[in-house]
Amino acid sequence: MAFLFEKLEVYQRAIEFDAETRRVCARLPGGNGDIADQLRRAAVSVPANIAEGNGRWHGADKRHFLMIARGSAFECVALLEILSRTEAISREECGKLKAEINSLAQMINGLSRRFAMAVKA
Repeated sequence: MAFLFEKLEVYQRAIEFDAETRRVCARLPGGNGDIADQLRRAAVSVPANIAEGNGRWHGADKRHFLMIARGSAFECVALLEILSRTEAISREECGKLKAEINSLAQMINGLSRRFAMAVKA
């Protein structure tokens, strides 16, 4: 049995983003453990908060968790930039992951707007 949120493209892409960041973290050179840990926690927060928000009854609660997911995605931007500037990952890889974060953020914004309209109605 699938939960309804599992069918959302934004959720599926957030799960894949988390998996990709875990692959990146697994091959980071030594001395980056603190950043890797923070990146893993921020990345997993994105799909986790999308799921939790979709489990809430009220639109305002749903939006709250979506905004947490969006904030966690943006936190990943800073962490990836640090890894790139310290040459732990390539600029190309950083750019690819940041582009996916941008897409996720736009999708989260769209979903959040839908719940905002439901709250006002």
